Amino acid sequence: MTVHKPASSVGIKLKGIEQRYKVRNSEVLALTGVNLDIGAGEFLVLLGPSGCGKTTLLRIIAGLLRPTSGSVEVGGQQLWSGDQRNDAVMQELGVVFQDANLFPWMTIEDNIALPLKLRGVPKAQRRKRAAELCALVGIAGFEKRWPRELSGGMRQRAAIARALSRDPHILLMDEPFGALDAMTRDQMNLELQRIWMESGCTVILVTHSIREAVFLADRVLLLSPRPGRMDTLRTIDIARPRTIYAQSTPEFQTHEIELRQRLDTFA
Repeated sequence: MTVHKPASSVGIKLKGIEQRYKVRNSEVLALTGVNLDIGAGEFLVLLGPSGCGKTTLLRIIAGLLRPTSGSVEVGGQQLWSGDQRNDAVMQELGVVFQDANLFPWMTIEDNIALPLKLRGVPKAQRRKRAAELCALVGIAGFEKRWPRELSGGMRQRAAIARALSRDPHILLMDEPFGALDAMTRDQMNLELQRIWMESGCTVILVTHSIREAVFLADRVLLLSPRPGRMDTLRTIDIARPRTIYAQSTPEFQTHEIELRQRLDTFA
């Protein structure tokens, strides 16, 4: 299998991030005081209770939402200049949501290659890249299938491949496996770990699952209830590659229990 690696990973700096929403005649403070350096090639997981601002923070990093105050720096460049996003920075980012959002009238190959088509990449190159990515995410041989012919887990693999098609240095994922059954989710976690290790991307993932967070992360950022603040930043120093059986080790269970205990204090 040919693995196409980005030239280098890119780090992220969040400085003084605050997000306020206007609701009718009042304001809601969703996030405040987020200051964080995310290392190039790091796998960071955002964890916290519902409504704490995890997805809001991910959308801010993705350039989908401009923070009320503070700055996002990607690879040494500012994401925002006033109301304008930096297009060069946006090219560094790939985003995967909980719903695969594949176009049902396009084959898997065409869905994956769509960002390349929009950039004017010739058809032969698009097909070659789609085939490489299908191999990377574990769906080789399904390039000509329709999304409806694939399982939920396979559609998410295709969505990851599409996000990687532009060679982003940063992959942002909002609960991508939340709708999958437990066994499929475990398999997808293993696959995501492998894809991350082979691609060299910086990954930021939002999840509600403590076990998923501990399994995947280099560090877990636990956000407090609204307004979301940086409550705990925990390093997961478990050797890689991690197998599913790592979840039964005392080291893994200690991380899981202590994060759960901290979350329980928010109830």
